[in-house]
Amino acid sequence: MAFEELKASISMILDEIAKRPEDRHVLQEQLREKIAELDKLGLPVPEDIRRFEDKLEDDDADDLFDNMPV
Repeated sequence: MAFEELKASISMILDEIAKRPEDRHVLQEQLREKIAELDKLGLPVPEDIRRFEDKLEDDDADDLFDNMPV
């Protein structure tokens, strides 16, 4: 898959995350797969995409502590 096609796929996934935040975990996995494809092909991952994926991971880590008794 060419760089532009991968970027378009990533863009569609990001749009879906914005529209369906309740499905974020499934969509986040799809995003990781596209990023891995870019890495595998030796193509650059746009910095804003990297930061967004990092933020999603941070949110996941925060979710682990939401239901912890205090």
